[in-house]
Amino acid sequence: MSEKKREGFVIQQPQAHWGTSDDTELHLVLFEPEIPGNTGNIGRLCAGTDVWLHLVRPLGFELDNKRLRRAGLDYWPNVKLCVHDNFGQVEQIFGRERLWFFSKKTTRSYAKVAFEPGTALVFGRETKGLSDEVLERYADRLLRIPMTDKVRSLNLSNACAVAIYEALRQLNWSPGDMNP
Repeated sequence: MSEKKREGFVIQQPQAHWGTSDDTELHLVLFEPEIPGNTGNIGRLCAGTDVWLHLVRPLGFELDNKRLRRAGLDYWPNVKLCVHDNFGQVEQIFGRERLWFFSKKTTRSYAKVAFEPGTALVFGRETKGLSDEVLERYADRLLRIPMTDKVRSLNLSNACAVAIYEALRQLNWSPGDMNP
């Protein structure tokens, strides 16, 4: 496994078992994220839940961004991180049946699907969401987190937390001894 260390990050190459029946992990994919603070918070979330974080370029920031590192605190070495040059690479790795996309442009609730080991939860850019091309190609794989009409959307890091914890709940995830 080749790794690249940069500012506390350990960027790993795609793993051979991803997208196969041997993949027992959960994956979070950020499609062209724009705000470093959100991605930093999500990195911290992924470290705390042992979920793979996949970033799809182009990124709206550099990985050495101070706000990104600050939001992720000193947890970055614990984040299982993979950076992809484009979304096509993610599609090749995981295949259609492992990808679930979160969007406000659907009515299907995220709580109405059964997440399986090896699932990749995909979230779009903070300002534009997922591309129209992705929305059309995966119309049957779109999920929504219910909310009122008083806001346009949830904060990306909050939406990721909701989705990750629901998937982990379904997968009977236990982080070990949770007693204080």
